[in-house]
Amino acid sequence: MHGDDVAALRALAGQAARRLAADGVADAAPLLGAVNVLIGEAAGRPVDRAVALFVSAERSCRVDLTVPVIDRCVIDPTFATRDLVRALHHTPRHAVLLLSTDQARLLHGQGGVMAAASGSAFPAHRRTVGKNRVRAGERPTDFLRRVDRALGAALRLNPMPLVLVAAEPTASRFCRLSRNTERLAGRVTGHHLDTPPNKLVDLTGPVLRDYLRSRSGQALELLERRVVGGRVLRDVHSAWLAARWERPEMLAVEEDYVYPARLHPNGDSLIAADDVEAPDVIHDVADELIEIVLSRGGWVALLAPGQLPGGSRLALTLRR
Repeated sequence: MHGDDVAALRALAGQAARRLAADGVADAAPLLGAVNVLIGEAAGRPVDRAVALFVSAERSCRVDLTVPVIDRCVIDPTFATRDLVRALHHTPRHAVLLLSTDQARLLHGQGGVMAAASGSAFPAHRRTVGKNRVRAGERPTDFLRRVDRALGAALRLNPMPLVLVAAEPTASRFCRLSRNTERLAGRVTGHHLDTPPNKLVDLTGPVLRDYLRSRSGQALELLERRVVGGRVLRDVHSAWLAARWERPEMLAVEEDYVYPARLHPNGDSLIAADDVEAPDVIHDVADELIEIVLSRGGWVALLAPGQLPGGSRLALTLRR
């Protein structure tokens, strides 16, 4: 981490100290101590595009982010996670299947890091003729079917988009017989079973970017379909109520949309707020909505500014 970045973190820590003092928080010292520890850890290590420090009385952690952020200090009852969601949206958790007719490896990738998936099914190797020919060899097609069964089990345990990395004709043959490519983000053509993880990140990056663009398109198409049935809410107040009491399906939010508000005494309504730093203000209602929708089984699409129709900044679709 560069010196200017460390200075920016220390300036934000100073903001936190002043705001906690102004709010009369009695146990501020251990919180600020934890912040300084995290800053020290971050200062001595390389980071990606940005870093986020999270501190509460129960836990503290540092998260390296793959997207740039606006420097900010947020003091709230809950953690501000919009930048985390945005980073995950740009580099979502995904599976990478490295495949040939003789062997297969399954990797999990996220945020520029790629590592072998846990479990005993991978790496897989095609069975050849046994010693003294006491066991018949495994046909390439049978091997690909065995890999597909193992892949299906792995994706049921950890559902995520899949990138297939294989040379032709193996890639096409596998896609024809596979029963587990519903979330296939795309393919990388070539033999890369021995390619280093950092090179695989570079190879799969364009595939994931295309996949994410298609997800944004899916979100907009879903909005069009749900409008017909009256299952779209386009303002933050109705979305806030529906996300908590109805069945949220998908939340589309423009990336730069921030809405600070107070909770009405009835617990369900929002009151817009200008004094963002006041202790009773929810710093970003959209951030809270993202967490609610995800926790209730919905999915989130972060869109570019101006991408939502009708001048909306967010939209929520509901299940029946």
